[in-house]
Amino acid sequence: MADQVFHRPGPLKQTNKPHKTGRHRSKGAIDNAMKGKMAEMTISHKHRQIQRREQRRNQMNQLRKAKREEALATKRQLGGQNTAPFLVCILPMHLQIDPKSALTILENCDAEALVERTSTGVTYVNIPRFKQRFAFIIPPVGRGNELAILDYLKVCDTTLMLTSAAMGENEVFDKWGHRMYNMMTAQGIPTPIAALMDLESLNPKARIPAKAAAQKFISKLLPKEKIVQLDTNSDGLNILRRIGGQKKNVLHNRNNRSHLLGDHVEFIDNTESSDQTAELRITGFLRGLPLDVNGLVHIVGLGDFQMSKIVATTDPYKFEKRLEKHVCIVAKADASKQTSLQSENIPDPMDCEQTWPTEEEIQEAEKEVKKMKLIKRVPKGYSEYQTAWIPDVESIEEERECSDDVDGEIERMDSEDDEFMSCDDNSFGDESEKPDSNTEEYVDSTSVSDAAVNDEKYDLEMDFQEERETLNKIKGARADHLWPDEIDTPLDIPACTRFQKFRGLESFRFEKKKLLLAVLPDVHLISYSRTSPWDPKENLPSDYARIYQFQNFDRTKRRILSESKEISGAMPGWYITIYIRNVCKDKWELFKSGRQTDNVVVYGLLQHEHKMSVMNVVLKRTPDSEVPIKSKERLIMQCGYRRFIVNPIFSQHTNGNKHKFERYFRPHTTICATFYAPIQFPPAPILAFKINPDSTLALVARGRLLSCNPDRIILKRVALSGVPMRINRKSATIRYMFFNKEDVEYFKPVKLRTKCGRVGHIKESLGTHGHMKCVFDGQLRSFDTVFMYLYKRVYPKWTYNDCLISCEEDKNEQMQK
Repeated sequence: MADQVFHRPGPLKQTNKPHKTGRHRSKGAIDNAMKGKMAEMTISHKHRQIQRREQRRNQMNQLRKAKREEALATKRQLGGQNTAPFLVCILPMHLQIDPKSALTILENCDAEALVERTSTGVTYVNIPRFKQRFAFIIPPVGRGNELAILDYLKVCDTTLMLTSAAMGENEVFDKWGHRMYNMMTAQGIPTPIAALMDLESLNPKARIPAKAAAQKFISKLLPKEKIVQLDTNSDGLNILRRIGGQKKNVLHNRNNRSHLLGDHVEFIDNTESSDQTAELRITGFLRGLPLDVNGLVHIVGLGDFQMSKIVATTDPYKFEKRLEKHVCIVAKADASKQTSLQSENIPDPMDCEQTWPTEEEIQEAEKEVKKMKLIKRVPKGYSEYQTAWIPDVESIEEERECSDDVDGEIERMDSEDDEFMSCDDNSFGDESEKPDSNTEEYVDSTSVSDAAVNDEKYDLEMDFQEERETLNKIKGARADHLWPDEIDTPLDIPACTRFQKFRGLESFRFEKKKLLLAVLPDVHLISYSRTSPWDPKENLPSDYARIYQFQNFDRTKRRILSESKEISGAMPGWYITIYIRNVCKDKWELFKSGRQTDNVVVYGLLQHEHKMSVMNVVLKRTPDSEVPIKSKERLIMQCGYRRFIVNPIFSQHTNGNKHKFERYFRPHTTICATFYAPIQFPPAPILAFKINPDSTLALVARGRLLSCNPDRIILKRVALSGVPMRINRKSATIRYMFFNKEDVEYFKPVKLRTKCGRVGHIKESLGTHGHMKCVFDGQLRSFDTVFMYLYKRVYPKWTYNDCLISCEEDKNEQMQK
């Protein structure tokens, strides 16, 4: 047998490049390395079953069915025979429209409708053909009743906004209606329905254009809403059908709490009591979440109270009425479990008493200091306070050696240098800012006119004090915008004494670093950047001992909201009577005198919502508000279901752990306001009002609740400015920043910045009149200005006061102050 001959490739054999898999191995290389082995996690996992088309279709049908059932269950919670009726607020958006005529149409739209009225003005309409129940309320309409309307809208399910076709195309909403609509949108409008009346009174040819013009106007405000007609009984029936079938808007601030609109209110005066208190009984349908008798309730405009018991009575507005009235006590308050009305912490003066640490604690502290010890270059003769200002880098010159030195290049520093920052003149006391001498001359000067009698009448109607104050605010805001935070160094007081409460900061940077411990690998520690440390617990005011703080606000909010849905007590939809005890007689008389109706709005408070804390809210100026608002100015705040009077301080709404203080709240801007107020869990709408000279309220800002965090650091910035006298490359002689040698030596560790973006530091003092030699990271321009920024933490003032009085009384009180 012949030997087999195999082909052997020669030296000219073509060799192709291998496939490049990158940094990872290919699948074949992995299989060759594993050699058939499988990981334990792969074996332990269940086999992933691939669903067929029928299975996927069945799964989607089940999800769709579950969502449909959930939507139906939510819809069936209102309007049924065993649930609370639909609560509708009839609100005219024009002062010349009569809302009672619309209510008459809705009452007579069905011949079988059952209509009943209560003593407080609530009208119940039962429609047997729909098997639904409706409750209508008409708030007092007119100037000065805006707050009462907002209180009604807090608990309503639907808002029926009325307009008239007889008013013309340009007057669908009048001036009052526009103002009311802005307040409603800021608070949150319940499910809106726009109804057009008086369309039948027009010429038949003009009806279609009038309705189209009204629809065009409504579409700009409410794009998803279609205007409906309300002139005949059939129109009223269509509106009732729409109210009962439309999807309701979700207002979380209302749905997360139990709330009630009082149909019957009884004030039981106890003549035997010596503390001038009485019992208040409020009857109505409970809505929202279950109500716990051991919790607290908030009566809008009256305050927080405790309950003695909750009684469930027979629903008197059912389709089939019962002759016998059943009364059942749902729950009685337990004194051991009832929430206390104490809203402030009572500080103990002995809490600050310190004991001497043990030797072991001293040794541990020394070891920690040695570990965290940093090497700093301290000039000779520096004190410990001055040494603390020196940054952790050895010198600015060594840090900037590698930077490019190019003339004409402007380096932009941190964003806070470009933003406008402000400070409050009142806190400085004896600042050297001079008031404008031309203010009084400008206000007192009057234009000469021939009609002297008309001028006198015009002057009698004007409030020149308010006009003078507004002019001063506008001038101050304009000066703060042009020269933010600039303050002249006083000549008669040393700067080290004048600004002894201020300190320098490297920057406003906020860096988080997660460190893993070797002993406890599951524990994460967060260390902040050392460039600008600021301890939030340092030198706190005495008012901080009266407030409460959460260790984790977001986690506590989630826990309380989840637990509030599972409490036992009166359930939503029941017709109950709440017995509220210890109601002050004087407060009740004042409350009744300031209202035109007898309705009472009651909210059930969540846990901790009556305790005081520091509240931070985000506010945005309304477009029609043009006058700047100064920090610590008196404002009426409506936060969710509460309304109170505070003097907030403003700061920038930015990320980080430090925020700049704002002296003015300018138009078309957004800021964060901080003040003392009772705790409230978000989401909650915020409305800020100011009192006009004619004792009416003006909405100046709207926003939302951010947090209840007392650790928010708000820093007031002061800018001391200087002018370059001589420039020699990177060094320059600066004057007019200080006026004696001691101030230059005292503020030597603080960093300097210029308008053109240069950064430097003080090298030495020249002479005894405040001239100093400074070194920068680049050559200065002759027109440049040198700044030294100093910071001080500011806190709000304890000026919280419940808004339990009318606008006119509040105006008089403000004028007296």
